[in-house]
Amino acid sequence: MLSRDDALSLLKENIKRRNILYHALAVEAIARALARQLGKDEELWGLTGLLHDLDFEETMTTPERHGVVAAERLRGLVSEEIIKAIKAHNYEHTGIKPETPLEKGLIASDAISGLLIACALVMPQKKLAQVSLKTVLQKFKDKDFARGADRNRMLLCEEVGIPRDKFFEIALNALKEIAPEIGL
Repeated sequence: MLSRDDALSLLKENIKRRNILYHALAVEAIARALARQLGKDEELWGLTGLLHDLDFEETMTTPERHGVVAAERLRGLVSEEIIKAIKAHNYEHTGIKPETPLEKGLIASDAISGLLIACALVMPQKKLAQVSLKTVLQKFKDKDFARGADRNRMLLCEEVGIPRDKFFEIALNALKEIAPEIGL
């Protein structure tokens, strides 16, 4: 399996836009924290989060290929478990139904990262340190806020045994730990 350093290098070869790179780092951090909470393999979950959008820039105009291209690129470098999770995170287009805790956890981590980053960006100093769990819960209920952050995808956390509010807390704390790395 790829090391984290090799995975990050591969990601940087394929992703040139800083915001997409920051998103991948955010999803990695949330997935790791979720794995820790569930007693799962943090390295496996972290790599999955880090690499889930490896092909995003290449497939932006062809969403049906998103995840599929990444899977092809990663075959032989990572486990089939990671590959299936990456394809399942775009299940609406790939047809790969999320079934495992890793697959559902990746989807929830991907979705909550967008909401948390949006919460930080509306703060006076645009920093995660200013975001509270109360703010996240309020913004989650406001369907006009961060419309691209799919609330139903976030709620997959409940299917892996983590209540919504606890998941939001885990995710927020994970991002606060890497805030300098993602410019927040």
